[in-house]
Amino acid sequence: MGARRYLAVAAGAVLIMTPEAAFGAEPTKELMSPPQRRPDWSDEFTGHHLDRAHWRFETDRNAAGWYNGEAQYYAADEGANLSVDKGFLTIRATRFPPGTAYPKDWGAQRYASARISTKTLMAWSKGYFEVRAKVPCARGMWPAIWMLPVRGAWPAAGEIDIMEQLGREHDLIHSTLHYAADDGKHVSTSASANVASVCGGFHRYQMRWEDKAITFGVDDRAFQRIDTSGIGPKGQPVFGAPFYIILNLAVGGDWAGTQGIDDAALPQTFSIDYVRIWK
Repeated sequence: MGARRYLAVAAGAVLIMTPEAAFGAEPTKELMSPPQRRPDWSDEFTGHHLDRAHWRFETDRNAAGWYNGEAQYYAADEGANLSVDKGFLTIRATRFPPGTAYPKDWGAQRYASARISTKTLMAWSKGYFEVRAKVPCARGMWPAIWMLPVRGAWPAAGEIDIMEQLGREHDLIHSTLHYAADDGKHVSTSASANVASVCGGFHRYQMRWEDKAITFGVDDRAFQRIDTSGIGPKGQPVFGAPFYIILNLAVGGDWAGTQGIDDAALPQTFSIDYVRIWK
């Protein structure tokens, strides 16, 4: 999600591979579940404010505009677009009301939302990741749970999309690895899974990241395993370096906004119950 996307998927199947997905990917229906011990790092969102020891707001491209042709401005603090209450983190996509006193870094966006990450605070290079969340289903919404590397440029340094969902696709989620081919051009390995009532309730989005493989799953059932041992330019491993985690709700863009944005459905919320990570 971090930079320009080239992802073509079709709805209606349990597993859908993109044309670029031939390298090291295999469908799987194995069971997967978190370790039976306390997480090494977690946020249960039990307070009334975002824990700034865990998360930072990301606003650096507000003025220039965000990647993928996205239409949102990201808030710099808690308020209308992000709140923590009753054990949940809520990220809210809204319209800028007419006559709004726009922020100094406003880039002429019509919509506002929020994006937070553990960048500069915490990063991981392996582990088991589980995020319990409920996504919004309205045309133009693009919630994501994903990771970027601490160092290096996109796409050569990689990107891990644990879960992305398009608001127009009410029963479908996507998981993707992005990286570079030998010539430096962007390629991806991706799969999609049908999840009944994906917008109507909470689901546990999961990733098991091992030395030579990454497995994506939902609600304790895996749907894609990727051999990462040779992924990267000239066979240099990419997915062994530290990555930080990002939570955001984008609006529109080249992928999510191809059928327009349903203004009448706003505001829309992306709710996160917890983030748990085991080393």
